[in-house]
Amino acid sequence: MYDTRAAVAGAGFIGPVHVEALRRIGVPVVGVLGVDEAESRASADALGIPAAYASYDALLADADVDAVHLAVPNRFHYDMARRALKAGKHVLCEKPLAMTSEESADLVRVAAATPRLAAGVNYNFRYYPLAVEARERVRAGEVGEVFHVAGSYVQDWLVYDTDYNWRVLADEGGWSRAVADIGTHWLDLVHAITGLEVEAVCADLRTVYPMRRRPTGEVETFAGTGAAARATEPVTVTTEDYGAVMLRFRGGTRGLVWVSQVTAGRKNCLRWEIAGSREALAWCSESPNDLWIGHRDRPNETLLRDPSLVSDAAARCITYPGGHNEGFPDTFKACFRSFYDAIAAGHVGADAPFPTFADGHREVVLCEAILASNEQGGWVTIPGPGDTV
Repeated sequence: MYDTRAAVAGAGFIGPVHVEALRRIGVPVVGVLGVDEAESRASADALGIPAAYASYDALLADADVDAVHLAVPNRFHYDMARRALKAGKHVLCEKPLAMTSEESADLVRVAAATPRLAAGVNYNFRYYPLAVEARERVRAGEVGEVFHVAGSYVQDWLVYDTDYNWRVLADEGGWSRAVADIGTHWLDLVHAITGLEVEAVCADLRTVYPMRRRPTGEVETFAGTGAAARATEPVTVTTEDYGAVMLRFRGGTRGLVWVSQVTAGRKNCLRWEIAGSREALAWCSESPNDLWIGHRDRPNETLLRDPSLVSDAAARCITYPGGHNEGFPDTFKACFRSFYDAIAAGHVGADAPFPTFADGHREVVLCEAILASNEQGGWVTIPGPGDTV
């Protein structure tokens, strides 16, 4: 049980995931905020949470709240994160951290000015145990020199023109969608595993449906095909459904990632493959308990997630014995444990062990460079820390 008490802003798809994970690690959840007082009360009743806030001001004014989890649409991230830090609350924000690099850079500055407060971004994919194991193998030199990295993150929940969610609108989610929404998970994960920094990008993006048919009432993320039967209205879409990005990393390593939210049958599939001078590694989120290890001169291996077979760092992210599979919800638990352990230890600065606002800023800068590359039709160099594209 932790002494730090949390409130969750956001009662949609991801908010209850935060609540469940917080409870699993022993962080008291004292309140929840929905889009209005009625949704706050309904969520509080459904989840058994004491306080249902009528406004974000009420949440921040609650002396029982030590940390705020932001599971709200992207356009609210900057203002709500900034206000929470100014109110003396720790913040864990969903990605992307902000809508623009100007906003995310400012949040990095505000976090630096409040050094006793933890400021994190929920890049939960880092906390799959075999992703941690891959990181340990790369850092220990077992993979050797990393020649190149390739992978993808693909989904199918927007494959029809009747599929709609606030994320498709630039003024709600930002000018980038597929790259910012899911591609940043891949980019952050590859950075966390390899330690490599992207120095330039070359992107080709496509909006498959420049016009979608929006239901007359909002629908929940991943709501399914039932929404297609509702009355609709046309809505213009400028954000990308698909994107392919070539990457140059500092030091000479090359990379390639493609993202899609219109790939039928792929529900939520993140894949990466790392080619090194000694061995290769590959992993897929749809089979998260298997790590493929490739060799040139002996049989390949498949490492099963088992705390007795992996590094100490990976074992710390494992709760159950080998053969008892762990997945998506468990990554939230491991990420949040890293965040709250750091708060308990007072280790919340720039070198904190959890994904920080600086990590979130890196991904926003990358997204802007990818958009610029697509517009210009060529390579774009990544600005230095604190700069904008």
